Formats: sequence, structure tokens, C-alpha cells
Amino acid sequence: MDPEKIIENLITELNKAVKEMSKAKTAEDKVAHSQVVKNISESLGVFFKLAGDMFGYDMDDDGDEDY
Repeated sequence: MDPEKIIENLITELNKAVKEMSKAKTAEDKVAHSQVVKNISESLGVFFKLAGDMFGYDMDDDGDEDY
């Protein structure tokens, strides 16, 4: 599956979970929804960290820096 599509789906699910959490009435429901939000957020973090690591490397870098 395309990583961009995975990220889009995770963001969609995160938005749904936040809306559901805001509608929760009991503390138990709020905790359950907050766990879902936390898990989805951590999953997104994994993708963003990977993207940052991949794009953090300059393939044309020859080691000479001009300051």
C-alpha cells in the first residue's frame, strides 16, 4: 500500500477518534477514546519520523559545506 494513502487514512481515523472523544460522556469512554487517539498519533509519528530520516539525508552531499 502507498505510504501516502496510509498516512491519509490514519489522519482520517484520527479526526474521527477525536470527534468521538469529544462526544464521550463518561470518564471510561473518554479514556478509551484517548487511547485510540494516542495509538493513531504514535502510528503517524512512526511515518513522520521515517520520512524525516529519509529526507534528512542529502544524496548529493560531498561533505563540503559553505558557511
